[in-house]
Amino acid sequence: MRVVLRGVHKVKRRLANGEIKLHFYAWRGGPAIHAQPGTPDFIREYHDAHASLRRPRAGTFMTIIAQYKAAPEFTGLAASTRRAYLAYIKLIEDEFGDLPLAALADRRVRGEFKAWRDLFVETPRKADYAWTTLARIMSFAKDRGIIAINPCERGGRLYVADRKDKIWTEQDIAAVLAVASSEIQLALILALWSGQRQGDLLRLPWSAYESPYIRVRQSKGGRRVAMPAGAPLRALLDATNRRGPLILTNTLGRPWTSDGFRTSWAKACERAGIDGLTFHDLRGTAVVRLAIAGASVPQIAAVTGHSLKDVEAILDAHYLGRDIQLAEAAVLKLEARTKL
Repeated sequence: MRVVLRGVHKVKRRLANGEIKLHFYAWRGGPAIHAQPGTPDFIREYHDAHASLRRPRAGTFMTIIAQYKAAPEFTGLAASTRRAYLAYIKLIEDEFGDLPLAALADRRVRGEFKAWRDLFVETPRKADYAWTTLARIMSFAKDRGIIAINPCERGGRLYVADRKDKIWTEQDIAAVLAVASSEIQLALILALWSGQRQGDLLRLPWSAYESPYIRVRQSKGGRRVAMPAGAPLRALLDATNRRGPLILTNTLGRPWTSDGFRTSWAKACERAGIDGLTFHDLRGTAVVRLAIAGASVPQIAAVTGHSLKDVEAILDAHYLGRDIQLAEAAVLKLEARTKL
């Protein structure tokens, strides 16, 4: 059986006698493989070279990183979350992989970590994600008794984003519905009536819908939410052809990828002339619509899965800023109850 060894680098060299000889390396710039190609010794040298590459040097921060990547705290994360973390873990490995473990007990190391975080100050979100990843690894090490103090606790954030006042109007919603495909329309209506996150909706199976209820297990926090589906949503779901196990599919009837959905959603918004609003803003919009309909804060939280505090923050940010619909609804209720 032929064994394929990925990344083997070949270099042709001319010897003094004019003969051309091939030299093999485990990877470009890696150690030489002296055995003959195709032999068991060649394969052994190749694997030994790669094993040494993956083996962290004892007594360095890289040993903690390796333990973290092999631990349930990391392997138990969603695949998309692991991919995101790995990008920042690579940055940490490149910068601090050779840091002696003894240096983590020095109070000055926090300043070194902060200085590294600040290298990304022009991209605050990247800086915060890098710091959060580093802090998570340190928290793991402290919890396992490898270090006594987490030097990355309470690091603060450089990026501050508050979209609580970003609400879709009825005109915005109608504009997208007028130009979007049926697949995008279903996603919009489902988000509008459920108030759930994009990722949870893209993974929502038909088995979660038992009219009139939809049951969701939220990926963030693991909270289980059971909500009645509004009549317009029920009508749309009942009329939708079930082309697979998931409710939301692309035009080919296949499950959406995050990137694929994001691209199609952006195109629909561009055709509708929508600017400055995101799919995630539909979550806050669902909160507002329920409030206008007279739902209490606990009732809204029961539908969307927000905390009571978050529901109140969304309503405060929106209505204290520029909208009077809730006030109008309150006055109409008061008028119905009194003549004075």
